[in-house]
Amino acid sequence: MSDRRHFLKLLGLSLLATQLTAANKRLSPLPILKPPRLKVGDTVAVVSPASMIFKHELKYVNLVLGQQKFKVKVGTHALDRYGYLAGKDRDRAADINAMFADDEVKALVATTGGWGSSRILPLLDYDLIRKNPKIIIGYSDITALLLAIYARSGLVTFHGPFGTSTWNKFSVGYLKSILFEGKAMTLQPPPNIVETITSGKARGRLVGGNLSVLTAMVGSNFLPDWRGKILFVEDIREDVYRVDRMLTHLSLAGILQQLNGFVFARCTRCLDEEDNFPTLTLWQVLLDIIRPLGIPAWYGTAIGHIRDKFTVPLGVEVEIDASRGTIKMLESAVF
Repeated sequence: MSDRRHFLKLLGLSLLATQLTAANKRLSPLPILKPPRLKVGDTVAVVSPASMIFKHELKYVNLVLGQQKFKVKVGTHALDRYGYLAGKDRDRAADINAMFADDEVKALVATTGGWGSSRILPLLDYDLIRKNPKIIIGYSDITALLLAIYARSGLVTFHGPFGTSTWNKFSVGYLKSILFEGKAMTLQPPPNIVETITSGKARGRLVGGNLSVLTAMVGSNFLPDWRGKILFVEDIREDVYRVDRMLTHLSLAGILQQLNGFVFARCTRCLDEEDNFPTLTLWQVLLDIIRPLGIPAWYGTAIGHIRDKFTVPLGVEVEIDASRGTIKMLESAVF
């Protein structure tokens, strides 16, 4: 019996060591890899990693990308339908892998968000992506792709307009400055929208995206090492108690405690109350959960489900100022 207990103890220690090794391997950050900058006349791939789109939406995507002087290459399965998804998981993933492997393609633009990107994460070829670094851009559900590709390949990815977004002067201006000109921009929000949670400045690599999508990925091996990061989040049409639940989950998972800084960019059409039912405000939730961290933090900037949006690079070194609400890139995001 004692031999059996000894064996089980050794087995348990062996399994624990294996798990710790796997965890450390998962958390070990890869060297940062920057994609080449864009040029007028480059070929841009249009892919649908998440929800389905209609033909008239794809026509709009081709139009707005053509207005930016891109040549457009549409993914084989961009118009597929499988329920609410843009085709089967294997086909949506195959389009992304194919576009990274295609020497003609210089960037990938997601058509829309919705839901579905997380389903294809195990099917992406991250070694292929690292060997063929390219710009990939989108937001909302595309957050899953941006975080996973950054975490698993080290490639800088971009939170910004997808194909069906409003490509207005504000959004296109930041996109071109960062992706074409390679400028290290300071992302300065519009006046009077910054609400400082905790003042101060901090530096770190910038990561983030849609809060709901990010939170649903916690526990997977498709998220980056959080140590010393600046985290930005945004969301849309969420009751305050849901935002409370998601931020609490990030705290319980030990993610918030590892950060150097925090930005809640925007919660678009999020509700403070429903049918006069007692509630906290979003601001109270931020004070309860974020202020005790003691790190520079604020609410309000041009990121997320809004018409005028920044192009935000994930993986670059930045400095934030929580009093002014600025995100200052300390390096170019492309080469």
